[in-house]
Amino acid sequence: MFGEIMDGSFQVIRRNAKAMLGASLLAQSLAAILTAVLTAATATSAGSIEGWANSASNADLATLGLGFVAAMLLVAVLSLFIASVLQGAMVVPVARSILNRPTSFKQMWSLARPRVGALVRLAALLMAAGLLAVLVPAALAVALIASMEGIGILLLIPLFLGFVALYVWIYVKLMVAPAAVVIEELGALDSLRRSWELTRANWWRILGITLVVGILVGVASQIVMIPVGLLPPLVASFLSPHGGSEQEVALAVAVGVITAILGALAGALGYALQTSVMALVYMDLRMRKDGLDISLLRQMESGADPNGIPGRGHARGTPGWSQPGWSPGPGPVAGAWPDGR
Repeated sequence: MFGEIMDGSFQVIRRNAKAMLGASLLAQSLAAILTAVLTAATATSAGSIEGWANSASNADLATLGLGFVAAMLLVAVLSLFIASVLQGAMVVPVARSILNRPTSFKQMWSLARPRVGALVRLAALLMAAGLLAVLVPAALAVALIASMEGIGILLLIPLFLGFVALYVWIYVKLMVAPAAVVIEELGALDSLRRSWELTRANWWRILGITLVVGILVGVASQIVMIPVGLLPPLVASFLSPHGGSEQEVALAVAVGVITAILGALAGALGYALQTSVMALVYMDLRMRKDGLDISLLRQMESGADPNGIPGRGHARGTPGWSQPGWSPGPGPVAGAWPDGR
Protein backbone atom coordinates (compact mmCIF):
# COMPACT_ATOMS: atom_id res chain seq x y z
CA MET A 1 0.00 0.00 0.00
CA PHE A 2 1.01 3.62 -0.48
CA GLY A 3 1.46 4.25 3.24
CA GLU A 4 3.74 1.23 3.60
CA ILE A 5 5.86 2.36 0.67
CA MET A 6 6.25 5.84 2.15
CA ASP A 7 7.01 4.42 5.61
CA GLY A 8 9.53 2.02 4.13
CA SER A 9 11.21 4.83 2.15
CA PHE A 10 11.76 6.94 5.27
CA GLN A 11 13.02 3.87 7.15
CA VAL A 12 15.54 3.16 4.39
CA ILE A 13 16.88 6.73 4.55
CA ARG A 14 17.02 6.70 8.34
CA ARG A 15 18.79 3.33 8.60
CA ASN A 16 21.19 3.93 5.69
CA ALA A 17 21.68 7.68 5.95
CA LYS A 18 25.32 7.68 4.82
CA ALA A 19 24.64 5.59 1.74
CA MET A 20 21.36 7.22 0.67
CA LEU A 21 22.09 10.85 1.50
CA GLY A 22 25.74 10.58 0.45
CA ALA A 23 24.78 9.29 -3.00
CA SER A 24 22.02 11.90 -3.28
CA LEU A 25 24.44 14.71 -2.44
CA LEU A 26 26.82 13.46 -5.11
CA ALA A 27 23.96 13.46 -7.62
CA GLN A 28 23.06 17.05 -6.69
CA SER A 29 26.55 18.43 -6.13
CA LEU A 30 27.50 19.19 -9.74
CA ALA A 31 24.50 21.44 -10.36
CA ALA A 32 24.86 23.05 -6.92
CA ILE A 33 28.56 23.84 -7.44
CA LEU A 34 27.85 25.28 -10.89
CA THR A 35 25.04 27.44 -9.51
CA ALA A 36 27.24 28.79 -6.72
CA VAL A 37 30.15 29.53 -9.09
CA LEU A 38 27.94 31.25 -11.67
CA THR A 39 26.23 33.33 -8.97
CA ALA A 40 29.52 34.45 -7.48
CA ALA A 41 31.09 35.18 -10.87
CA THR A 42 28.07 37.12 -12.08
CA ALA A 43 27.81 39.17 -8.90
CA THR A 44 31.51 40.05 -8.77
CA SER A 45 31.89 40.92 -12.46
CA ALA A 46 28.48 42.37 -13.28
CA GLY A 47 29.92 45.80 -14.04
CA SER A 48 32.68 44.57 -16.34
CA ILE A 49 30.29 42.22 -18.17
CA GLU A 50 27.86 45.07 -18.76
CA GLY A 51 30.64 47.30 -20.08
CA TRP A 52 31.93 44.55 -22.38
CA ALA A 53 28.42 43.82 -23.68
CA ASN A 54 27.89 47.47 -24.62
CA SER A 55 30.99 47.46 -26.82
CA ALA A 56 30.84 43.88 -28.10
CA SER A 57 29.70 42.99 -31.60
CA ASN A 58 26.74 40.79 -32.41
CA ALA A 59 29.12 37.95 -33.32
CA ASP A 60 30.83 38.20 -29.93
CA LEU A 61 27.50 38.12 -28.13
CA ALA A 62 26.34 35.15 -30.21
CA THR A 63 29.59 33.28 -29.46
CA LEU A 64 29.21 33.97 -25.75
CA GLY A 65 25.60 32.80 -25.80
CA LEU A 66 26.45 29.59 -27.67
CA GLY A 67 29.31 28.87 -25.29
CA PHE A 68 27.05 29.36 -22.30
CA VAL A 69 24.38 27.08 -23.76
CA ALA A 70 26.99 24.42 -24.60
CA ALA A 71 28.37 24.56 -21.06
CA MET A 72 24.88 24.19 -19.58
CA LEU A 73 24.12 21.23 -21.86
CA LEU A 74 27.40 19.58 -20.89
CA VAL A 75 26.63 19.99 -17.20
CA ALA A 76 23.09 18.68 -17.77
CA VAL A 77 24.45 15.60 -19.57
CA LEU A 78 27.03 14.91 -16.86
CA SER A 79 24.43 15.41 -14.13
CA LEU A 80 22.05 12.99 -15.83
CA PHE A 81 24.70 10.30 -16.19
CA ILE A 82 25.85 10.70 -12.59
CA ALA A 83 22.27 10.69 -11.32
CA SER A 84 21.40 7.59 -13.38
CA VAL A 85 24.36 5.62 -12.04
CA LEU A 86 23.72 6.71 -8.45
CA GLN A 87 19.99 6.02 -8.77
CA GLY A 88 20.80 2.44 -9.70
CA ALA A 89 23.33 2.15 -6.88
CA MET A 90 20.82 3.46 -4.32
CA VAL A 91 18.54 0.53 -5.11
CA VAL A 92 21.01 -1.69 -3.21
CA PRO A 93 20.39 -0.33 0.33
CA VAL A 94 16.64 -0.28 -0.36
CA ALA A 95 16.60 -3.96 -1.30
CA ARG A 96 18.79 -4.89 1.65
CA SER A 97 16.61 -2.90 4.07
CA ILE A 98 13.65 -5.12 3.23
CA LEU A 99 15.54 -7.88 5.06
CA ASN A 100 16.62 -5.41 7.78
CA ARG A 101 20.24 -5.43 6.58
CA PRO A 102 22.11 -2.10 6.87
CA THR A 103 24.32 -0.93 4.01
CA SER A 104 27.28 1.43 4.14
CA PHE A 105 28.20 3.77 1.31
CA LYS A 106 31.27 1.67 0.48
CA GLN A 107 29.27 -1.57 0.44
CA MET A 108 26.56 -0.01 -1.71
CA TRP A 109 29.09 1.11 -4.27
CA SER A 110 30.94 -2.23 -4.15
CA LEU A 111 27.75 -4.18 -4.91
CA ALA A 112 26.61 -1.77 -7.63
CA ARG A 113 29.97 -1.25 -9.36
CA PRO A 114 29.67 -4.22 -11.78
CA ARG A 115 26.43 -2.71 -13.13
CA VAL A 116 27.80 0.79 -13.80
CA GLY A 117 28.36 0.11 -17.51
CA ALA A 118 24.79 -1.06 -18.02
CA LEU A 119 23.48 1.94 -16.05
CA VAL A 120 25.47 4.34 -18.24
CA ARG A 121 24.10 2.69 -21.39
CA LEU A 122 20.59 2.94 -19.94
CA ALA A 123 21.15 6.63 -19.21
CA ALA A 124 22.31 7.16 -22.80
CA LEU A 125 19.19 5.46 -24.17
CA LEU A 126 16.90 7.50 -21.91
CA MET A 127 18.68 10.71 -22.85
CA ALA A 128 18.33 9.97 -26.56
CA ALA A 129 14.65 9.22 -26.03
CA GLY A 130 14.24 12.47 -24.08
CA LEU A 131 15.88 14.52 -26.85
CA LEU A 132 13.65 12.81 -29.39
CA ALA A 133 10.62 13.62 -27.25
CA VAL A 134 11.59 17.30 -27.39
CA LEU A 135 12.69 17.54 -31.02
CA VAL A 136 9.74 15.74 -32.61
CA PRO A 137 7.02 17.99 -31.09
CA ALA A 138 9.14 21.07 -31.86
CA ALA A 139 9.51 20.03 -35.51
CA LEU A 140 5.78 19.32 -35.79
CA ALA A 141 4.97 22.68 -34.21
CA VAL A 142 7.20 24.54 -36.68
CA ALA A 143 5.69 22.62 -39.59
CA LEU A 144 2.12 23.36 -38.46
CA ILE A 145 2.77 27.05 -37.96
CA ALA A 146 4.54 27.35 -41.32
CA SER A 147 1.85 25.51 -43.27
CA MET A 148 -1.37 26.59 -41.55
CA GLU A 149 -0.39 29.83 -39.78
CA GLY A 150 -3.27 30.75 -37.40
CA ILE A 151 -4.98 27.35 -37.57
CA GLY A 152 -1.65 25.65 -36.90
CA ILE A 153 -1.24 27.62 -33.67
CA LEU A 154 -4.66 26.41 -32.50
CA LEU A 155 -3.70 22.82 -33.27
CA LEU A 156 -0.61 23.14 -31.09
CA ILE A 157 -2.67 22.95 -27.87
CA PRO A 158 -4.09 19.41 -28.35
CA LEU A 159 -0.79 18.32 -29.91
CA PHE A 160 1.14 19.53 -26.86
CA LEU A 161 -1.28 17.86 -24.43
CA GLY A 162 -1.09 14.63 -26.40
CA PHE A 163 2.71 14.56 -26.29
CA VAL A 164 2.70 15.33 -22.56
CA ALA A 165 0.30 12.42 -21.93
CA LEU A 166 2.45 10.12 -24.09
CA TYR A 167 5.61 11.19 -22.26
CA VAL A 168 4.05 10.55 -18.84
CA TRP A 169 2.76 7.16 -19.93
CA ILE A 170 6.18 6.05 -21.22
CA TYR A 171 7.97 7.53 -18.20
CA VAL A 172 5.88 5.45 -15.79
CA LYS A 173 6.30 2.33 -17.92
CA LEU A 174 10.12 2.65 -17.84
CA MET A 175 10.49 4.00 -14.30
CA VAL A 176 11.86 0.83 -12.66
CA ALA A 177 14.44 0.06 -15.35
CA PRO A 178 17.46 1.16 -13.21
CA ALA A 179 16.37 -1.20 -10.44
CA ALA A 180 16.10 -4.06 -12.93
CA VAL A 181 19.64 -3.34 -14.16
CA VAL A 182 21.10 -3.69 -10.65
CA ILE A 183 18.89 -6.32 -9.02
CA GLU A 184 18.34 -8.64 -11.99
CA GLU A 185 21.68 -7.89 -13.71
CA LEU A 186 20.00 -7.04 -17.00
CA GLY A 187 21.37 -5.02 -19.88
CA ALA A 188 20.03 -1.61 -20.88
CA LEU A 189 17.51 -2.82 -23.47
CA ASP A 190 16.47 -5.83 -21.40
CA SER A 191 15.86 -3.62 -18.37
CA LEU A 192 13.55 -1.38 -20.41
CA ARG A 193 11.59 -4.41 -21.59
CA ARG A 194 11.50 -5.76 -18.03
CA SER A 195 10.19 -2.46 -16.67
CA TRP A 196 7.52 -2.39 -19.37
CA GLU A 197 6.46 -5.90 -18.39
CA LEU A 198 6.43 -5.29 -14.63
CA THR A 199 4.35 -2.11 -14.80
CA ARG A 200 1.62 -3.76 -16.87
CA ALA A 201 -1.77 -3.53 -15.10
CA ASN A 202 -0.23 -1.30 -12.41
CA TRP A 203 0.22 1.94 -14.37
CA TRP A 204 -2.39 4.05 -12.58
CA ARG A 205 -1.21 2.97 -9.13
CA ILE A 206 2.40 3.80 -9.94
CA LEU A 207 1.39 7.13 -11.46
CA GLY A 208 -0.55 8.06 -8.30
CA ILE A 209 2.37 7.17 -6.03
CA THR A 210 4.83 9.08 -8.23
CA LEU A 211 2.64 12.19 -8.37
CA VAL A 212 2.02 12.32 -4.63
CA VAL A 213 5.71 11.86 -3.82
CA GLY A 214 6.69 14.48 -6.40
CA ILE A 215 4.22 16.97 -4.91
CA LEU A 216 5.48 16.29 -1.38
CA VAL A 217 9.10 16.77 -2.43
CA GLY A 218 8.27 19.96 -4.35
CA VAL A 219 6.33 21.50 -1.46
CA ALA A 220 9.04 20.61 1.06
CA SER A 221 11.75 22.10 -1.19
CA GLN A 222 9.82 25.33 -1.58
CA ILE A 223 9.30 25.59 2.17
CA VAL A 224 13.04 25.20 2.72
CA MET A 225 13.90 27.83 0.08
CA ILE A 226 11.37 30.48 1.21
CA PRO A 227 13.60 31.77 4.05
CA VAL A 228 16.50 32.05 1.61
CA GLY A 229 14.43 34.32 -0.63
CA LEU A 230 13.63 36.59 2.33
CA LEU A 231 17.24 36.63 3.51
CA PRO A 232 18.88 39.29 1.24
CA PRO A 233 16.73 42.34 2.19
CA LEU A 234 16.75 41.43 5.88
CA VAL A 235 20.52 40.95 6.00
CA ALA A 236 21.15 44.08 3.93
CA SER A 237 19.00 46.26 6.17
CA PHE A 238 20.50 44.83 9.35
CA LEU A 239 24.21 44.53 8.55
CA SER A 240 24.79 47.37 6.12
CA PRO A 241 21.82 49.72 5.82
CA HIS A 242 24.05 52.35 4.17
CA GLY A 243 26.44 49.98 2.47
CA GLY A 244 27.81 50.61 -0.99
CA SER A 245 28.22 48.45 -4.04
CA GLU A 246 30.96 46.30 -2.48
CA GLN A 247 28.66 45.28 0.38
CA GLU A 248 25.90 44.49 -2.11
CA VAL A 249 28.23 42.29 -4.14
CA ALA A 250 29.46 40.43 -1.06
CA LEU A 251 25.90 39.93 0.11
CA ALA A 252 24.83 38.63 -3.32
CA VAL A 253 27.72 36.15 -3.35
CA ALA A 254 26.97 34.93 0.17
CA VAL A 255 23.26 34.53 -0.55
CA GLY A 256 24.04 32.69 -3.80
CA VAL A 257 26.32 30.22 -2.05
CA ILE A 258 23.84 29.66 0.79
CA THR A 259 21.03 29.16 -1.73
CA ALA A 260 23.10 26.57 -3.63
CA ILE A 261 23.98 24.69 -0.43
CA LEU A 262 20.43 24.62 0.90
CA GLY A 263 19.11 23.72 -2.54
CA ALA A 264 21.55 20.81 -2.74
CA LEU A 265 20.56 19.56 0.72
CA ALA A 266 16.83 19.80 -0.02
CA GLY A 267 17.34 18.22 -3.42
CA ALA A 268 19.40 15.39 -1.93
CA LEU A 269 16.69 14.51 0.58
CA GLY A 270 14.00 14.65 -2.09
CA TYR A 271 16.12 12.60 -4.49
CA ALA A 272 16.75 9.96 -1.83
CA LEU A 273 13.03 9.74 -1.09
CA GLN A 274 12.03 9.46 -4.74
CA THR A 275 14.70 6.83 -5.42
CA SER A 276 13.61 4.81 -2.38
CA VAL A 277 10.01 4.92 -3.55
CA MET A 278 11.02 3.81 -7.05
CA ALA A 279 13.03 0.89 -5.67
CA LEU A 280 10.24 -0.23 -3.31
CA VAL A 281 7.71 0.00 -6.13
CA TYR A 282 10.00 -2.28 -8.16
CA MET A 283 10.30 -4.79 -5.32
CA ASP A 284 6.52 -4.64 -4.79
CA LEU A 285 5.89 -5.37 -8.47
CA ARG A 286 8.23 -8.35 -8.37
CA MET A 287 6.48 -9.65 -5.25
CA ARG A 288 3.14 -9.42 -7.05
CA LYS A 289 4.32 -10.99 -10.31
CA ASP A 290 7.25 -13.25 -9.38
CA GLY A 291 6.49 -14.31 -5.81
CA LEU A 292 9.64 -12.54 -4.66
CA ASP A 293 8.26 -11.97 -1.15
CA ILE A 294 8.24 -15.72 -0.45
CA SER A 295 11.80 -16.01 -1.72
CA LEU A 296 12.88 -13.12 0.51
CA LEU A 297 11.27 -14.74 3.57
CA ARG A 298 13.17 -17.92 2.80
CA GLN A 299 16.41 -15.95 2.45
CA MET A 300 15.82 -14.21 5.80
CA GLU A 301 15.08 -17.48 7.61
CA SER A 302 18.14 -19.20 6.19
CA GLY A 303 20.43 -16.16 6.53
CA ALA A 304 21.83 -16.88 3.07
CA ASP A 305 24.02 -14.34 1.26
CA PRO A 306 24.14 -11.74 4.06
CA ASN A 307 26.41 -9.43 2.04
CA GLY A 308 24.56 -9.73 -1.26
CA ILE A 309 21.57 -8.04 -2.87
CA PRO A 310 18.18 -9.57 -1.97
CA GLY A 311 16.20 -10.56 -5.04
CA ARG A 312 19.21 -11.20 -7.24
CA GLY A 313 19.11 -14.66 -8.75
CA HIS A 314 15.39 -15.15 -8.14
CA ALA A 315 13.89 -16.72 -11.25
CA ARG A 316 11.30 -14.54 -12.95
CA GLY A 317 7.81 -15.90 -12.73
CA THR A 318 8.91 -18.68 -10.36
CA PRO A 319 7.48 -18.27 -6.85
CA GLY A 320 9.89 -19.00 -4.03
CA TRP A 321 7.54 -21.53 -2.51
CA SER A 322 7.98 -23.79 -5.53
CA GLN A 323 11.47 -24.67 -4.33
CA PRO A 324 11.43 -28.09 -2.68
CA GLY A 325 12.12 -28.65 0.97
CA TRP A 326 10.80 -25.32 2.27
CA SER A 327 7.52 -24.04 3.63
CA PRO A 328 6.81 -20.32 4.11
CA GLY A 329 5.44 -20.92 7.61
CA PRO A 330 2.55 -19.17 9.33
CA GLY A 331 3.66 -15.55 8.74
CA PRO A 332 6.48 -13.09 8.09
CA VAL A 333 9.71 -13.29 9.97
CA ALA A 334 10.11 -10.88 12.89
CA GLY A 335 12.05 -7.77 11.96
CA ALA A 336 11.22 -7.87 8.25
CA TRP A 337 10.07 -4.66 6.62
CA PRO A 338 7.53 -3.05 6.93
CA ASP A 339 6.73 -4.38 10.41
CA GLY A 340 10.27 -4.12 11.78
CA ARG A 341 11.46 -0.83 13.28
